[in-house]
Amino acid sequence: MIGNFCINDFEGPLDLLLHLIRSSKMDIYDINIESITKQYLSYIDEARDLSVDVASEYLVMAAELVHLKSRILLNKKEEEPSDEAYEINSEEDLRNKLLEYEHVKELTSTFQELEDKRSNFYTKLPSDLSEFKIEDTSLDPDIDLSDLVNAFEMFLERQKLNKPLNTKITKRELSVTTRTREIRNILREKGKCEFTSLFDNISKPYVVVTFLSVLEMSKNKEILITQDHTFGEIMLEMK
Repeated sequence: MIGNFCINDFEGPLDLLLHLIRSSKMDIYDINIESITKQYLSYIDEARDLSVDVASEYLVMAAELVHLKSRILLNKKEEEPSDEAYEINSEEDLRNKLLEYEHVKELTSTFQELEDKRSNFYTKLPSDLSEFKIEDTSLDPDIDLSDLVNAFEMFLERQKLNKPLNTKITKRELSVTTRTREIRNILREKGKCEFTSLFDNISKPYVVVTFLSVLEMSKNKEILITQDHTFGEIMLEMK
């Protein structure tokens, strides 16, 4: 008995055949060719509103089934030469086509589920942010006292994290004048150096005298203090 379906409910002749086989509760490995062919032809006969293109697919399969049925009725063995005009010349040919189609249909269902899941995600194409780019990131070369103090405090904080070294401490008298002269020589030799590189000795007197010397040289406008970018290293050079 034909169910209340229209031909558009199926994706093609093999889809219709699978539906008929399952509806008849047949085993795909043991298909009753005579019964399934009769059902298929009845179904096609009922679907009179098919377009020529769609109908041709189903009619080709109908011809294949009738041809297969005739071979079985004539008791032609599978090993006998097949008619090249037909793709299905044995029950095995039909079974393989149905199994292959069923496998593809299952994969299609899986892909559909993945597509449905993917539709829940939304993506955005990269935006052009060039208009927000700041070409020149250098700061004003005129560094004030607060910048030096901040850099000095950061240096002292980093030194606290260093493990103490086993060194021999010798007392050394150092004046701001002497240390200023040393810094002046360093800058003349190197041209430019990092502010924190001047603190090669982290003893308290040495650090304090070095910092005061830098402040004195800055006050006297002997040195130029610059910083390339925010939180970057402060550089010293002779004017």
